[in-house]
Amino acid sequence: MYRHLIALAAATLCAATAHAQTSVTLSGLTDVYVGSMKMAGDADRSSVVNSGGMTTSWFGFTGSEDLGGGLKANFQLTSFIQVDAGTQGRFPGDTFFSRDANVSLSGSFGSVLLGRWMAPNFLPSVVGNPLGDSFTFSPLILHKNVPLFNASGWQATTPSDTGWSNQIAYSTPDIGGFKANLQYQFGELPGDNGKKNVGANFFYFGGPLTLTGYYERDQISNPGQGTYLGTTKKDWMLAAAYDFNVVKPYLSYGQTKADNSPGKAKTMQVGASAPLGGGSLLASWVKTELTDSDLDRKTFTLGYDYNLSKRTDVYAMYMNDKITNQSTGNSFGVGIRHRF
Repeated sequence: MYRHLIALAAATLCAATAHAQTSVTLSGLTDVYVGSMKMAGDADRSSVVNSGGMTTSWFGFTGSEDLGGGLKANFQLTSFIQVDAGTQGRFPGDTFFSRDANVSLSGSFGSVLLGRWMAPNFLPSVVGNPLGDSFTFSPLILHKNVPLFNASGWQATTPSDTGWSNQIAYSTPDIGGFKANLQYQFGELPGDNGKKNVGANFFYFGGPLTLTGYYERDQISNPGQGTYLGTTKKDWMLAAAYDFNVVKPYLSYGQTKADNSPGKAKTMQVGASAPLGGGSLLASWVKTELTDSDLDRKTFTLGYDYNLSKRTDVYAMYMNDKITNQSTGNSFGVGIRHRF
């Protein structure tokens, strides 16, 4: 009997230890807004209940196992969802785990990741503007990542999506507030393994000062397996912000250039956020100039984001959108965002 009790205690201890060393978390975010939307070049206005006003809705699993000696194994499996209709993905044909699908090892050396993860352009663009990762109201994100399927024919300036498949990424440890990522996406094109995407980004958080930037050299489309872009596209951006407590100004500048085109897309952004009554007042103005066509796009957003709790906020946004020789767009939206 005594031996049985010892065995049971040992088994219980082992189970508890294993539980302590391994964790799996279900998390996500739901964001839905009601709006009246008209982008530059749209023929008509649309009244909508849509998903992802301030952040693209998502859910999924992340996990970590302590391997000892400061080494951890980690995984991410997260998927985008359109909450207004319960539709998977960001758009028709989007891969299921298009947000993240990877495994990594991390330790004092930093981390090495394999699989699908953010592209170098994404996080600096989010950190570098006051409206974060809003694919609906952030002028910087709209200019860089969202094509317009209307009379304007506006094309996203980011060459190859905000996430890369089939990549290997090395992330440095935090060194006095500085971190960087080096990323390589395998083209996996039969008969032409030379096609690839490469890039890097960096972040510096030093008290009130934030500095970030990225560089990409892209030949492969995303998401999924990807295909050859038909040329090599280079894209870079530098951004800075400084928190004065009463206001936090933002400034960024970047360019995109394709080898098969003489022109460039030059994008400048100025913005600011300011605390106000339990929330934040947000403003951002962006101009993108297409040098080979004498066309430019100017977008301005002003809004207010109010925190109901640490996990839930409500927001109201107004956006004005102009493209040379196109009808002007004005959009309004109010929504709620909840993290779990």
